[in-house]
Amino acid sequence: MKTLILLRHAKSSWDDHGVRDFDRGLNPKGERAARTVGSHMRAIGLSWDYAIASPATRVIETLEQASQGYGRRIDPDWDRRAYLASAATLLELVHEAPVVADSLLLSGHNPGLEDLILLLVPDGDTRRDQVEVKFPTASLAVMTCEADSWADVAAGGCTLTTFVRPRDLDPGLGPDAD
Repeated sequence: MKTLILLRHAKSSWDDHGVRDFDRGLNPKGERAARTVGSHMRAIGLSWDYAIASPATRVIETLEQASQGYGRRIDPDWDRRAYLASAATLLELVHEAPVVADSLLLSGHNPGLEDLILLLVPDGDTRRDQVEVKFPTASLAVMTCEADSWADVAAGGCTLTTFVRPRDLDPGLGPDAD
């Protein structure tokens, strides 16, 4: 059995329209959301043996802030393939994870992360239904996968055990009114 943890980057800033998408950092609400989710990860005893992340600035800053909340540095393999990756590409990254790692943290972007959950978790799960509606920024999903090796993780082979949005932890982190 393998545990796959997905963390979407937190809310990014659109203040500087001259900045490339790859280089956009977090806004203050995103920083707070990432710290809050990191604290929640610690509170529920979530841990990982290996991590992979997109090297986009907003993902780097999300993991820095989540680390502050968690109390442990998240030190992933930065993989450019995770930047705006499709579910198929993300699944390739999962398949390449070291077999000795029982739990994997993958941090990146939508729609790829959401689509990966929808691919791996079969229909009929209420948490999956919530993800299908929306997998907001800084959301956390944890799946257990019926596989002995990461290479064996396949469509429909996982169970979504946790789905947490920042607003579930702090209503002030919900959608903006504007």
